[in-house]
Amino acid sequence: MAAGYTGPLFDAHLHYNDEAWDGKAGPHPPADVLARMKASQVRGILANSRPNAGSLALAGLPQMREAGITVVPFVRLYRNRADYSTWFADETIHTMVLDELARGTPAGPYRGIGEFHLYDSANANGPVAQKLMALAEQRSLVVLAHVDDVAIDLLMAHTPSQGRSMQLIWAHTGIGGAPVERVDALMARYPGLLGELSYRPGLVCENDQLCPAWSALLLKYPDRFVIGSDTWVNQRWQYYESLMQGYRTWLGGLPPDVAQKVAWGNAARLFGLPARGPSGP
Repeated sequence: MAAGYTGPLFDAHLHYNDEAWDGKAGPHPPADVLARMKASQVRGILANSRPNAGSLALAGLPQMREAGITVVPFVRLYRNRADYSTWFADETIHTMVLDELARGTPAGPYRGIGEFHLYDSANANGPVAQKLMALAEQRSLVVLAHVDDVAIDLLMAHTPSQGRSMQLIWAHTGIGGAPVERVDALMARYPGLLGELSYRPGLVCENDQLCPAWSALLLKYPDRFVIGSDTWVNQRWQYYESLMQGYRTWLGGLPPDVAQKVAWGNAARLFGLPARGPSGP
């Protein structure tokens, strides 16, 4: 079996939701999550939280900077769980996003919008979904979207470039299990589409290595995939280190240059961080 990847990781799908820490209490206070990131050699995170206060807390944490962990903050569209099912047609969400973008974060400007969910792909045509996709491209913001393959096409159609210039991270690269051939076709159609690989059905086979079709796809598009923890429930924080180790295991089965890109380099390039990863503790 190949040795695991040992370099830095960029967690491109991290939530610090209020059930983990509400600013005063919770099972995963900042010191806890920081320790887990350090133990896993995670040196960059895409922070998006319900509500946005969680991401702001991480962005303002001096210990994150001292540990050499870069926080890339996104505006999440959810003030509460009810927003998951209505955001695409809720003008107050559009207003909230504009207000957050104007306010910024302790780590600098917001760099993207999301994660958002569409449980019915037709809701990609909702008025607020259309506005936010156009806004994201116009302001060079990256989108993190938990949607199916049909919704990818619909969302991209609402951008000024029809998706040709849009940077979109596809959460789970289709959690419903879009066939590899369909993922391949979407990658070819949209140059700024990146696939995030948490929870992806059919990704890993024997010996905790990538299944052959997915290994081939990552080799075909070595610049287009990223990894993430998706700490959407507290259990994911409890097993954070093992989640990251799981990635290291199958990354070790890829050529070293490809493994480094998927683990760190692709997300780093997207957000202007050093391509080879940080040095230090």
